[in-house]
Amino acid sequence: MTSVRVAVEGRLADLTPEERRLLLERRPADEPELRETVRGILADVRDRGDAALRDMALRFDGWELESLEVPRNRWETALVELDPDVRTALERAARNIDAFHRAQMPADVELETEKGVRLGRRFVALSTVGVYAPGGRASYPSSVLMGVVPARTAGVSDVVVCSPPGPSGEPPKEVLAAAAIGDATRVFSVGGAGAVGAMAYGTGSIPRCDAVVGPGNRWVLEAKRQVAGEVVIDSPAGPSEVLVVADASAEPGFVAAELVAQAEHDPDAAVALVTAAPSVLDAVRSELVRRVAESPRGEVVRAALSSRGALLLADTPAEALAFAEAFAAEHLALYTSDPAADLAGVRTAGTVFLGASSSVAYGDYLTGANHVLPTAGTARSFSGLSAMNFMRSYTWQEVTKEGAERLAEDVARLALAEGLPAHAEAASLRRSTTRRVLRKADDQDDGVLRVRE
Repeated sequence: MTSVRVAVEGRLADLTPEERRLLLERRPADEPELRETVRGILADVRDRGDAALRDMALRFDGWELESLEVPRNRWETALVELDPDVRTALERAARNIDAFHRAQMPADVELETEKGVRLGRRFVALSTVGVYAPGGRASYPSSVLMGVVPARTAGVSDVVVCSPPGPSGEPPKEVLAAAAIGDATRVFSVGGAGAVGAMAYGTGSIPRCDAVVGPGNRWVLEAKRQVAGEVVIDSPAGPSEVLVVADASAEPGFVAAELVAQAEHDPDAAVALVTAAPSVLDAVRSELVRRVAESPRGEVVRAALSSRGALLLADTPAEALAFAEAFAAEHLALYTSDPAADLAGVRTAGTVFLGASSSVAYGDYLTGANHVLPTAGTARSFSGLSAMNFMRSYTWQEVTKEGAERLAEDVARLALAEGLPAHAEAASLRRSTTRRVLRKADDQDDGVLRVRE
């Protein structure tokens, strides 16, 4: 049985500055060539629309597409032909996703801040949103559901799905079937940065969207960053990652399985264990060797472990949790004797799994929580995808005549203090008397506020 190389191993207290940077600064390097390439792709899509997308499909995917759109009857056929057990599982996932995201729907707000002044905030769904479903190394129908179902739950009218063409010239049948189950509006055989641009700007075939969500590769991630000023995006999600915090009660086989499961996603995935129990650390390392040797995706797993893997020994459980705070993992697994108590101190994570029986894999597919999550430490600022990503809000205000009497003079005083006399006049006009708050209107204006009847 061959050994496994892990990028960083040892005591937390002994990590070098370079090792800490590798673990904590996981955002992709600012690659000028990638950035400029994506900028060119987006500009081409904006200028030439569908023609640019067809050229990209031929250049990047090897397909000369007659139509970018996949007809709805192809989705229905894919759903009928789908393995019945897989269909049942996807439908179960869709129900759970809807239930959990429906429970998070915000309530409208209304209150009276003072007598005669009523304010409110109203939440409304976006009109059209775009969901990106990655392709390439694998088919991801689960990602389709994670984007489409919450959008429908939020009340979005039109949900567009873009996914790269597979061997048939269309997205894989599992992706098409998931679009049907989630009740998407339209599906297009378009992938990469071009798909992001198409959904952000609109083309002859693909409608302009109010939001673009979903995971993807480096080009998709960079494209989402660049269109973020045009549309809402979920978060700059990159390669998958997991941090397991374990104590002596943890089952080493479970821990190793979680590390391998996330590592098989991508050679750039970040997978780490931190524990204050040396025996657990040693046992997990042995388990890793065995599981990597048996993994059908062993080459990908080895690459991830050697580039972003970590097996770390904390001096105390508190130090392990402090490291988790700094790491800000996409997936944080608390395999401890009292995970609920540990959860109380967690502030930075995309999603948290409590206890050894709570595998990350369950959240990836069936629990109903969203698996589109912030990565690379962006959990310090971003949240996971939810129904809220597909909504916006506006406020409304009503001031009665009585309220206007109460507000007018102070509003006028503040407006004049900011040098806006028309604002002061607009406020004062609402009073029942002609009493006004105005500046002295002469060339010797000394800036003093005076009341004129």
